[in-house]
Amino acid sequence: MSNGSGEEFKSSPYRRYKNDLEASKSRREFDEEEEEGSGPFDIVRTKSAPVDRLRRWRQAALVLNASRRFRYTLDLKKEEERKQLIAKIRMHAQVIRAAVLFQAAGQGVNEQGVSKKLPSFQGHVGDFDVSLEELVSMSREHDLSLLEQQGGVKGVADKIKSNLEKGVPGDETDLIDRKLAFGSNTYPRKKGRSFWRFLWEACRDTTLIILMVAAAASLALGIKSEGIKQGWYDGGSIALAVLIVIVFTAVSDYRQSLQFQNLNEEKQNIHMEVIRGGRRVNVSIFDMVVGDVVPLKIGDQVPADGILITGHSLALDESSMTGESKIVHKDPKSPFLMSGCKVADGYGTMLVTSVGENTEWGLLMASISEDNGEETPLQVRLNGVATFIGVVGLAVAVVVLIVLVIRFFTGHTKNPDGRVQFQAGKTGVSDAIDGFIKIFTVAVTIVVVAVPEGLPLAVTLTLAYSMRKMMADKALVRRLSACETMGSATTICSDKTGTLTLNEMTVVDVFACGKKIEPPDNKSLLPPNVMSLLIEGIAQNTTGSVFVPEGSKTPEISGSPTEKAILQWGFNLGMDFDSVRSRSLIIHAFPFNSEKKRGGVALKLSDSEVHVHWKGAAEMVLASCTNYMDANGCVAQMEEDKVSYFKKAIEDMASGSLRCVAIAYRSYEMEKVPSNNVEMANWQLPEEDLILLAIVGIKDPCRSGVREAVQLCVDAGVKVRMVTGDNLQTAKAIALECGILRSNEDATEPNLIEGKAFRAMSESRKLEVADKILVMGRSSPNDKLLLVQALRKKGHVVAVTGDGTNDAPALHEADIGLAMGIQGTEVAKESSDIIILDDNFASVVKVVRWGRSVYANIQKFIQFQLTVNVAALIINVVAAISAGNVPLNAVQLLWVNLIMDTLGALALATEPPTDHLMHRPPVGRREPLITNVMWRNLMIQALYQVTVLLILNFRGISILHLEHERGDRAFKVKNTLIFNTFVLCQIFNELNARKPDEINVWKGVTKNRLFMGIVGLTVVLQVVIIFFLGKFTSTVRLSWKLWLVSFVIGIISWPLAIVGKLIPVPKRPFSEFFTKKISKERESRG
Repeated sequence: MSNGSGEEFKSSPYRRYKNDLEASKSRREFDEEEEEGSGPFDIVRTKSAPVDRLRRWRQAALVLNASRRFRYTLDLKKEEERKQLIAKIRMHAQVIRAAVLFQAAGQGVNEQGVSKKLPSFQGHVGDFDVSLEELVSMSREHDLSLLEQQGGVKGVADKIKSNLEKGVPGDETDLIDRKLAFGSNTYPRKKGRSFWRFLWEACRDTTLIILMVAAAASLALGIKSEGIKQGWYDGGSIALAVLIVIVFTAVSDYRQSLQFQNLNEEKQNIHMEVIRGGRRVNVSIFDMVVGDVVPLKIGDQVPADGILITGHSLALDESSMTGESKIVHKDPKSPFLMSGCKVADGYGTMLVTSVGENTEWGLLMASISEDNGEETPLQVRLNGVATFIGVVGLAVAVVVLIVLVIRFFTGHTKNPDGRVQFQAGKTGVSDAIDGFIKIFTVAVTIVVVAVPEGLPLAVTLTLAYSMRKMMADKALVRRLSACETMGSATTICSDKTGTLTLNEMTVVDVFACGKKIEPPDNKSLLPPNVMSLLIEGIAQNTTGSVFVPEGSKTPEISGSPTEKAILQWGFNLGMDFDSVRSRSLIIHAFPFNSEKKRGGVALKLSDSEVHVHWKGAAEMVLASCTNYMDANGCVAQMEEDKVSYFKKAIEDMASGSLRCVAIAYRSYEMEKVPSNNVEMANWQLPEEDLILLAIVGIKDPCRSGVREAVQLCVDAGVKVRMVTGDNLQTAKAIALECGILRSNEDATEPNLIEGKAFRAMSESRKLEVADKILVMGRSSPNDKLLLVQALRKKGHVVAVTGDGTNDAPALHEADIGLAMGIQGTEVAKESSDIIILDDNFASVVKVVRWGRSVYANIQKFIQFQLTVNVAALIINVVAAISAGNVPLNAVQLLWVNLIMDTLGALALATEPPTDHLMHRPPVGRREPLITNVMWRNLMIQALYQVTVLLILNFRGISILHLEHERGDRAFKVKNTLIFNTFVLCQIFNELNARKPDEINVWKGVTKNRLFMGIVGLTVVLQVVIIFFLGKFTSTVRLSWKLWLVSFVIGIISWPLAIVGKLIPVPKRPFSEFFTKKISKERESRG
């Protein structure tokens, strides 16, 4: 690596966007349009939102139960404590290392670098010749002298019964022994909250506490005046209703938390390759043991503490452990690798020496809370809606309280039998207090119903449900907000390899020795010296490996799909991987670079000859070749006609959707090779005057179903763009096959563009062109970032797929970053919001469906809840003001609140996505939550319910012919009918809410068993309440005729909803009419 590499890393996007434990959310990254003149709840992007904006909306929200409302939001106080704790642990680690260095300097160090006095350790375990304490001390303190005392990395490997090339044996007994001796690579997780904690949090609702106090007072007065047998009903029924609400709420919240807990565990479970018994196997980092040999490449996370075995330009980002934003190069002088750090450059292998709690990372992870919550834009907006409704409800409750209290104490409130409830000087104090408590209880209950505490939590419920289902659809959500933002996505910038294609690569075309080799593994057409050089380049210039099991001729090949295809071709040509690698030594390596699109190695052969091998993008490597090997195996000048021949071959292969890779080499003078380590580290491998050995065409077939998935996106108003590092012709061929490009006529600039052409444009031109780009070929990760930035400036909501470390900036910048689960590096995954577990584009489209489903489900719930709110409030207010009593009492309203908040959310927030969602445009992030369609549906249903129930309230006794009943009985029958009808109206309206803009509300209802179960449960409980719990709810049993009346009134809401949906609504949101009118009035005053 050049000297400038350190500078390059400091300013690289990888560093700037690094998503480590202490990464602060900068205000600069936050969308500028949100900074000025926006309300506290107007945060369309919580990703990277500044803390003061997050604090602002919390302070503005009207909240009855803060611990419950803010449970799934970022705990700002805990986040601050967490950062301080991390800083403290890091500081502690630095102090230990400084002390060791100081001690070593004080004691004096001999010529070999071994301190004169070394600590002695006891307690070797089992068959191992080294103690756990020695290994931990050496790793944690980065003690080179102790490492050398143990005999270096080879000595340590021998003592822990491992082999630097073959790793540990890997059998079950050996792994168990290692875990017993040195611990497992896990750390104690903080236990999730218990059910009792959720129960306690549900109890902390302000209104429920007030109701419990009122119930206690009512209970005491009732028992005092009527005796315990009859007097406990009024207070006891309220207390019981409150307890039921608390238990239902706690159960619902606890179930949600378990889902999040499972998903968090899944997020932590990283899989990596280790070498066991000579072969590479994929294991969870939790299953790694001391002695494991782990290959590392760019973007990997170091899975445990260890020592470097071999490394080529290996550099780690240790900021997650040290807090310092610098890249540390690893070599024999600095061989210690810390768990939790990321590989920023190069590749190598490490020997695991400490795992789990014996590493600093393990201590760090055991000390901090795993998940500190995170709010989503929809959650913030719903808090705004809940606050507005709550303020209105609070005002209504105050009005009802004042009106009822005045009427009561002025003698205008009468019992059903006509007797005045309060007469000054005659009514006893306890009766007066009892009357006031009943009025106060009704007012408080109105607040319970009016403040939709469950509304913001419905987002969490639907997200928890969606995330669990998305796991089955091969998508792991890392950030909650991404799940809902995906529903607003207007464009998807997708990789080609592995996402649109299968990532199952095979070499199908080969050009070598100036001609096409058919078939590709036809050895007879390749001269021996060309074959030897080719096999040398394939075996050494790779990050993959070949393992041939004993008694088998089929090799086990590991590495990236491209590496595997080329290694398989080499094996078909007769390559003996281990033998070839033993004949030469890698003295320097230039790992594959997505900017230069090539990788190279310098080899020292046994006769001290040096060969430099390069492999990479065909046209780029070809441009560096001045010679080629001819049919006789001789070096021939690369004349113009040969250049044209090879370029034509590359174009033909690319237009056949093949990935083109060139393999070239050159000899180099040993004298020019740097002689010391410092110069060697900064040596730039010569990449000019190369000799072309071969150009291979690698077939990577299109995934089945991708064309349909792309068409689905087009129908949904989501534009799919392909951004790939491959040749433009290859990209064009795949884009035509996938349907991203409709025809060859579309395949012109700027629809089809090269990364460097886009990069060279001015800012204004980039903005102009970005919208038109469908395919970008030969793009670097920075080109992808520039495209994302341009599209976002144009107002797009951008989803981006990525798998490499250098994709991290684009994944971070995008509204939704989608990392690939199979090919994606750990750095890419950490910078992403969602991980696509099968790397399939069809899974990306499923995420869009789920994102839209989240938004649609919340809107269904809002429509349902607001209908209940409006109807209940109007009925009680009108009745209170005009008649002095309310038809829906406290216990009944609490039951309605349970149907509306907990059960309603559970039923409507868990509706699965439908095809209908993918036949309408994306939801704008600034579009009003309550659309014109919702307002229409809501007003029609609320108006109908209010009209019918108020008629029943004022004329019910005469309409139902109850005049002959005694006054008290007639009054109770009428109020029971109102309550029963109101609840049945909500049940029927719940079905209407399923499809706000569709006529057929029953479509697919039987597939949603949870919805059916909740509706069924609500009906059963309502029947139980009316028939058996009359004492508690102040109701009486209804005749079958009155049940029929309730049922008919409820079922009319269905045809009414159908008629309502035929009424057209303006496209312009109603809210805009009001805001425009208000702003005009302000202007006229100004």
